[in-house]
Amino acid sequence: MSSRLRLRLRLRPHGCSSRDRSRSPRGRSLRSRLPLLVVVTLVVVCAVTALTVFLVQRAYLLGDLDQRVTNTAERVQGGPRSTTEAGPDADTDLAFLDQRGQAVGTIGATLDVDGYVSAARVVPQDGDPRNLNAAQRAALDGIEADGSLHTRTVPGLGTYRVTALANSGHAVLTGLPMDGVRDMIRDLVVVEAVVAVVGLAAAGCVCAVVIRRQLRPLGRVAAAAVEVSRSALDRAEATGPTPASGPTPVPRLIRVSERDTDPGSEAGQVGAALNRMIDHVESSLAERQRGEEEIRRSEERTRRLLADASHELRTPLAAIAGYAELMNRGPGMIEPTLAWRRVSAESARMTGLVEDLLLLARLDEGRLPHSAEADLAALVADAVWDARATGDDHDWQLGLLLDTPALVAGDEARLHQVVANLLANARMHTPVGTTVVTSVEATDERRVIRVRDNGPGIPPALLPRVFERFTRADASRSRPDARSGGSGLGLAIAAAITQAHGGRIGVESEPGRTEFTIELPAIGMPRLLPVDTVSAPSTPTPTPPPPTSPPPAPAPTRAPDIASSSMS
Repeated sequence: MSSRLRLRLRLRPHGCSSRDRSRSPRGRSLRSRLPLLVVVTLVVVCAVTALTVFLVQRAYLLGDLDQRVTNTAERVQGGPRSTTEAGPDADTDLAFLDQRGQAVGTIGATLDVDGYVSAARVVPQDGDPRNLNAAQRAALDGIEADGSLHTRTVPGLGTYRVTALANSGHAVLTGLPMDGVRDMIRDLVVVEAVVAVVGLAAAGCVCAVVIRRQLRPLGRVAAAAVEVSRSALDRAEATGPTPASGPTPVPRLIRVSERDTDPGSEAGQVGAALNRMIDHVESSLAERQRGEEEIRRSEERTRRLLADASHELRTPLAAIAGYAELMNRGPGMIEPTLAWRRVSAESARMTGLVEDLLLLARLDEGRLPHSAEADLAALVADAVWDARATGDDHDWQLGLLLDTPALVAGDEARLHQVVANLLANARMHTPVGTTVVTSVEATDERRVIRVRDNGPGIPPALLPRVFERFTRADASRSRPDARSGGSGLGLAIAAAITQAHGGRIGVESEPGRTEFTIELPAIGMPRLLPVDTVSAPSTPTPTPPPPTSPPPAPAPTRAPDIASSSMS
């Protein structure tokens, strides 16, 4: 077992780790891989080109040398011959070497019938031909006189290209040295090598610089992507906003610069795509945060609704239980008629609160009211007359500005409840003598109801929440009398009924002027889009006194809480 373990340890590559694998060519960046690939490609191209040039030039030079050797041999066969004692057929006829124009190093030799050299001479630098020695002649033996070319190395003279031709029984061998051709080829190889090295070095440097410059936009895009990946996108969820601090803004993610989003380049396309992706991420984060904020607000409203509803219900139940206890103790504790009257009043109050809550629940579930044709002018007039009968200490005015009949499709009873709630709200939270003007406007597209008074106005801090449920200026739930305020559901019910009819409700308030506006679509027109219709002045102005009445006595601050539909 130990020998096998040692064998496995020996076969395992030494020093091979994840860090070494990360340095492998696959882990290198484009900045290093592209120049390396370009240099390797250039080396292969240069090598192939140099080899091709070398082979072509070598073949050309050797062919030219062979042609010159052949031409010399043919010229020798057709030239004059010298005569010696042996007569004109002597095999030492090498007179052509004495002619002018012979190249330095030219060899001439005569061959016998067996192919051996009988005489041989060479043209030296001084131009006076000299005889070859036996060793040099032996290097030229064995060449047939058929005109074929041969390469022979002659001792002391170098490598030669030789051929032999026979004419009239005379075989003459001629040859030219190859040293010039070899020197030229060697010089060509050296020049090609130097040029290739210098060219590859220059090309490699230029490619490295160009590639790095061209990859800079991609590097900036990658840096932006890394920065986005390091952003703590989940912190908004971990450190969510509180009602006091307000919503936490969505973190602004880094963007790729405009110069790196050119659609004409691949890096620019990547940068533009990354920016679009970041926009989508931010939109998703903003949408998620808005959803979370809405959920938090809904949960907060639900908690407040449960707390307020439980307390509002507990108050009349406690009163009923108290009166019942007094009646149980005997008739001397309280007059039975008064006790039953108070029990009936608290029961009616509790019933009205439960009915208001049930109405809001039905509207939240999307259960639209009964729809029929309703005349806003008639129901507003009825509501104003009812308010005048209930609160004769206010100045109630009605204005009808009708270009067309003020007909809408909806539940007439619920629409009457909306107007009655607004008028009751004005009656309960404005001082005696306040003028309340109710007007109806009708156009081809919409119907508008306005309820305006010149009371003290709604506090700016309360104005953004005026249509929320159980919203009151006085946060306490104790009300000593009927004019101290309602449950805080009146305006919430008015807003819910208006929205259920496809309309919208808004309020503008400042000291001396408060106006509620109800907009409803005409019959056959689409629903109205909700807008921000709650506004208040930036700086409060002094409250002007009513123009037709003496300065009113101090009154409680106006609050948007009223009873819902029961006006006794």
